[in-house]
Amino acid sequence: MRRTLKNGLSAVLGAVLAVAGLGAVSLSLSGTSAAAVSSAPAASASGYTWQNVPIVGGGFVPDIVFNPGAQNVVYARTDIGGMYRWNQSSSSWTPLMDGVGWNNWNEQGVVSVAADPVQTNRVYAAVGMYTNSWDPNNGAILRSNDQGNTWTATALPFKLGGNMPGRGMGERLMVDPNDDAVLYMGMPSGHGLWKSADYGATWAQVTAFPNVGNYVQDSTDTTGYLSDNQGVAWVAFDKASGTTGAAGTPTKTIFVGVADLQNTVYESTDGGATWSRVAGQPTGFLAHKGLVDPTGGYLYITTSNKGGPYDGSSGDVWKYAIASGTWTQISPVKSSDTSNDYYGYSGLAIDQQHPNTIMVTGYSSWWPDTYIYRSTDGGATWTNAWSYNGYPNRVDKYTLDVSASPWLSWGNNPSPPEETPKLGWMSEGLAIDPFNSDRMMFGTGATLYGTTNLTAWDSAGTGTSKVKISVMAQGIEETAVNDLISPPSGAPLLSALGDVDGFRHTDLTKVPSLMYQSPDWGTSTSIDYAESNPNDVVRVGDGSSTVNSAAFSSDDGADWYAASSQPSGVTADGTVAMAADGSATVWSPTGAGVNYTTTTGSSWTASTGIPAGAQVRSDRVNPKKFYGFSYATGTFYVSTDGGKTFTASAATNLPSGTSGSAQFHAVPGTEGDLWLAGGSTSGAYGLWHSTDSGATWTKLANVQQADNIGFGAPAPGHMNKALYTIAEIGGVRGIFRSDDYGTTWTRINDDQHQWGNIGAAITGDPRVYGRVYVGTNGRGIVYGALTGSGTTSSSSPSTTPSTAPSTTPSTTPSTSSSSSAPAGACHVTYTKASEWGGGYTANITVADTGATPWTAWTVTWTYPGDQKITNAWNATATQTGTSVSATNMAYNGSVAAGSSASFGVQGTWTASDTSPTAFSVNGTTCT
Repeated sequence: MRRTLKNGLSAVLGAVLAVAGLGAVSLSLSGTSAAAVSSAPAASASGYTWQNVPIVGGGFVPDIVFNPGAQNVVYARTDIGGMYRWNQSSSSWTPLMDGVGWNNWNEQGVVSVAADPVQTNRVYAAVGMYTNSWDPNNGAILRSNDQGNTWTATALPFKLGGNMPGRGMGERLMVDPNDDAVLYMGMPSGHGLWKSADYGATWAQVTAFPNVGNYVQDSTDTTGYLSDNQGVAWVAFDKASGTTGAAGTPTKTIFVGVADLQNTVYESTDGGATWSRVAGQPTGFLAHKGLVDPTGGYLYITTSNKGGPYDGSSGDVWKYAIASGTWTQISPVKSSDTSNDYYGYSGLAIDQQHPNTIMVTGYSSWWPDTYIYRSTDGGATWTNAWSYNGYPNRVDKYTLDVSASPWLSWGNNPSPPEETPKLGWMSEGLAIDPFNSDRMMFGTGATLYGTTNLTAWDSAGTGTSKVKISVMAQGIEETAVNDLISPPSGAPLLSALGDVDGFRHTDLTKVPSLMYQSPDWGTSTSIDYAESNPNDVVRVGDGSSTVNSAAFSSDDGADWYAASSQPSGVTADGTVAMAADGSATVWSPTGAGVNYTTTTGSSWTASTGIPAGAQVRSDRVNPKKFYGFSYATGTFYVSTDGGKTFTASAATNLPSGTSGSAQFHAVPGTEGDLWLAGGSTSGAYGLWHSTDSGATWTKLANVQQADNIGFGAPAPGHMNKALYTIAEIGGVRGIFRSDDYGTTWTRINDDQHQWGNIGAAITGDPRVYGRVYVGTNGRGIVYGALTGSGTTSSSSPSTTPSTAPSTTPSTTPSTSSSSSAPAGACHVTYTKASEWGGGYTANITVADTGATPWTAWTVTWTYPGDQKITNAWNATATQTGTSVSATNMAYNGSVAAGSSASFGVQGTWTASDTSPTAFSVNGTTCT
């Protein structure tokens, strides 16, 4: 589905290059070797380890490309998440385009992939995201000599659209199997057919090709998205018309598919010198795919009346005898069968070991399931993956294992003939391993499925054998991330995602069993929690006429209920903010102005003094205080009465405009502490800080551009939160961390770990110093941790106070209790971070004040009150009676002389929360 678009577009490709001899630029996009396990953490040169928070899949896989010249060399392309290579040893996928950066983010959209069957380390990708104004950059042809580890780019003088309508057709880019220096590429938007004769280094239009296509999905669309000419759709070579080897000859017979309902297949019999419309071809349909069986001398095509990948209500399958020029309709269900014809065909595969065996998909059948057909006699007869045994009962030729992505059930419980999980929808890509007739893979709108016993299909139903289909998307992470939160207790990460709603990750190494339920909208846009009672969570998204667009949870996002009402005029989504104690929620939805509720959505009241469309956030300490920002005018707003009324700040020179965007967030633990990132190259752009609830702002001089900001656990020896920003600092684009509140910055990613458009979401982990979660637009959720710090925290808070705070949390930290040891020993500072009726959190810093470094530390103290520790972070804490012992983690035990380490605890109390006054470190009393 169409995902979020990039905010703050600022990069524009250089001047349009000449049509012939387009210049090449060397790129290094992914340093992962072919043998690496794609799910393993990737160590960055910055001292960070980066990996995905696993969801497995989550988006459209338009096609899978097996290299016909080398076993187990397989590629998968996605519409917005880049390209992947199969890793046979781990049965997973390795991402190949994580090095795509901020300025060339559009190259995460992969239009087509071509694998060289002769020099099998060579692979090509045509890249670009949109052909309309949403994408400021032109497309490019990428080429690699090492199976995608590194790339060289040839820029094109026009745009390509990996996320445009018709993206499931193809492959548009193909290598001549007899002369692999020759490539052809079908272009969209009326740019025709292009050719390279030097391994993709330079390209020129094939001026003799007569048809640039004319099909558009909706000519009335003024955005240019649905009204774009879908162009030249695929290229297929008849290998038998040329010869290979040193004295070989290029392929003579070439077929090209065009998005033209009346003229959809063209042929050249002289190596591309001249072209003609193939006589007798079917009309009224678009040929989505075309493949040649050189052994039998046939061209097979799958057709639909629409361009896909969502639409298509009729179609046919045809084969063309190349020698005789005869067309034969071989549709499993013919378009003339109006009682059963309601979908188009697209997916197409030929078994290279048995060329009479072909498979096609009815890609646009959403209910009761997609159709996958198989023929072992060249299309004379077909069997479907499932059939009726007296409607609505189904008999399946397969079993379906989704244990790798259990959420694919969507939590549904449908009535027959619909089943859950489904084989899928948008099934435009299907491929049979050219070396193994038992292996087949196919893509859907949500994942990639496959099997290794495909030939059981041909006997299924006559015996007990069935085709074992399972998720084969391990390593592919293709979600678009709209928002992320990492509360101080409970699950470490909750997400708001496009298309698959969002997930509650209780374990950063495991796929959750389901996305959010009751409601599950499909897309969530914003999520927030009550800082002093993180069990209370709110999210908003794309509801419907029957399901409201706001939902609440009182158990840390485990269970949800839809708001029973919503403001008048709401169409969807927007941003949402929850008061620090959960007492109120402010929502700025699309289609209505800013509103607030004190009844968890049973009623809403319009806020005053703030414009519609403003971004809203809550203060993380004062439950009566909310904030808003209108990027259109660059005006900041504050409410001190729970969101009822807002007042505009007098602050000026904040970012604003019609291009670009901004994000602001409030810092936990300190009232009125705000950071704002955003802007555009045509105006103010950078990072601003306010310590007075937005009344005044200071722009950081050491940050040139910034697009988002998040906060995490303090660095050892620091009280301020660690800052994380997506920014340009010192002339370098990247992800940066500051341990000293913006005075200095350290880049924590590198050029191999950029993930394209990453501006929508970033947050640190409040429990683990150095851990940061980053949302991408197509590569899922990535998180970084200091190398060697591990992937999980010890005794991370897993529960929250059983009751909400009975009093308003203090707006300033309590007085610190500290004690100093004799010279050469230790110093401990114990500070309450927050306190409410029945609960508290505290930060503890332990310093080595002597001359000898520590290799480990254990801090002990006795509570004077009745506190009971329930959780700890950055340390392992135990308690016996009132006595507490806290021991370092593996990554923070070393403390140099004059340095310190920090950790935190959370607990409960009944009568007294008096701070301790005496401490010891490693048995030495600090007094």
